[in-house]
Amino acid sequence: MPSSPVDSPSRPSPRRNRPDLDPRGPRFGAAITAVLLLVVVFLSLTGASVAALGLLTVLAALFAWGALAGAGRHPYGTVFKALVRPRLGPPAALENAAPPTFAQGVGLLVTLTGVVLGLAGLAPAVGAAAAVAFVAAFLNAVFDYCLGCQLYLILARAGILAREQTAAVGS
Repeated sequence: MPSSPVDSPSRPSPRRNRPDLDPRGPRFGAAITAVLLLVVVFLSLTGASVAALGLLTVLAALFAWGALAGAGRHPYGTVFKALVRPRLGPPAALENAAPPTFAQGVGLLVTLTGVVLGLAGLAPAVGAAAAVAFVAAFLNAVFDYCLGCQLYLILARAGILAREQTAAVGS
């Protein structure tokens, strides 16, 4: 028997109509994001600042999509559900969508900061923001450690986030 509502695949999620997630989906998306962020860093370091800014802008838009629509409705999640998940066995457990969705918001904040500073003429900020976001995406993709999710849990335990958003988050 599942130990918490987060682990229950049959129980509907009470959080803003966001279904629980296969935890492998956000990790798949983090891998794609990490590669693209590494490209931004490379472009920034080689002087292709316009291309770096353009790609970081696209990534910020993808983070916005994930933060606003929910991590489960992110385009990478759609690709995962259609092409990758059918080739895998069922997940051991489903996870609450709120922490990965919050992590998308953190990614949006970091990448949007780089975009705004890049548009303001601070080209090195584009590569710096991409490098910071890359570290987080890499940790999630390779080690299954989501920095944004950990920040979510810290804020939830501190009572900073709304109660209904954190109801199904484990201790």
